[in-house]
Amino acid sequence: MAVINRDPRSAPHGTRNDAVLAAVLLAASVCLALFTDEGRRPDALGWTLLCAAHVPLVWRRRHPLLVLVAVVALVGPYHALDNHHAAPGAASCVALYTLAVTGRPLRTVLTGIAVLGTSVGVMLTVDAHQAVELIRVSGWVIAVLFAGVDVRYYRQYVAGIVERAERAERTREEEARRRVAEERLRIARDLHDLLAHSITLIGVRTSVAAHVLAADPERLDREAVAKALDDIAETCRTARGELRTTLEVLRDHGPGDARGPLPGLDGVPDLVEAARLAGARVERTGRLGPVPPAVGAAAYRILQEALTNAVRHAGPEPSVRVDLREEDGALRLSVTDDGTGPAPGGVPGFGLAGMRERARSVGGALDAGAREGGGFRVTATLPLTSSATSRAVPAPASAVAGPAATAGGSG
Repeated sequence: MAVINRDPRSAPHGTRNDAVLAAVLLAASVCLALFTDEGRRPDALGWTLLCAAHVPLVWRRRHPLLVLVAVVALVGPYHALDNHHAAPGAASCVALYTLAVTGRPLRTVLTGIAVLGTSVGVMLTVDAHQAVELIRVSGWVIAVLFAGVDVRYYRQYVAGIVERAERAERTREEEARRRVAEERLRIARDLHDLLAHSITLIGVRTSVAAHVLAADPERLDREAVAKALDDIAETCRTARGELRTTLEVLRDHGPGDARGPLPGLDGVPDLVEAARLAGARVERTGRLGPVPPAVGAAAYRILQEALTNAVRHAGPEPSVRVDLREEDGALRLSVTDDGTGPAPGGVPGFGLAGMRERARSVGGALDAGAREGGGFRVTATLPLTSSATSRAVPAPASAVAGPAATAGGSG
């Protein structure tokens, strides 16, 4: 099957194999010519023509048409001398088959007609009875030609299947690489949101504890210091748990998804409470029903980053308003503060870009900017329809081939 499926022109050691084939066919034709009656046995010229007709077969793969012409040119005089007619038949059939299997069907048909016409014309000049006999056995010539054409079409069919399989494999590899890149980006966003939020809260509570310790050593408020340290410890435990869940995808767990549940809107009260502990006056409004997991995770991360930015940049004890509601088949999220905003000339982070990516990942949009009269506002619209959120399903954990790239500080 490998020989049939492979194009003979691209087969390895083609010339060597054809030389062996020509030698075998020559030996068979010599045996046929020897084991016949002496009246039909070739003479010296006949033996020369018979042997010479097998020589061009060595180059049949490279020049099939020229080889066929050479074989016909040598076999024609051989038959005209009324030698044993069956002896060169195998060489002629091989030359015809090679032309049919490597050439176009139209050229094959025209060549077959030309060969048959030439052969019948030569035989008519020798013996009319032999010419009629040649016409009777010409079905073998037609069969050889059609066999070559059929094998040629079969090879084209197999080549098409192989090409489609290779294209499908390349498509799967490209899809796997794309999903790996998306998964790494998702992990980078998760790590950025988690670490920026946790480190900001830890920094705020540490500053509170340091202020209490340094304000009046004679009248140390041990309860305030203990509460600040407890808040720091709780924030560290929460961050460690979320970090473990996020990094779990980097371990090999087979085909299963080891991420655990995505964060959702049920964690919003914890975010609000953490921001209050950091000194912000947070007011939450709005009501929501169940939302798709991908939308809930995106809204959770956007709200986490917005509250982190408010605690970090809005100044001491900012007033923050969080509004979550469902309108027109979409989740409307708004985070507004009355702070002073980030210090001018500061190094920009990845927070705002990450929030916009979160919104786009579920087919939504996000707008962020300074408010008139002071403060900062973040608004996001996240559609709740399945067609919009289907794109947000993350790649399986098994597709991650290497460590994720982590992002920088908060925006």
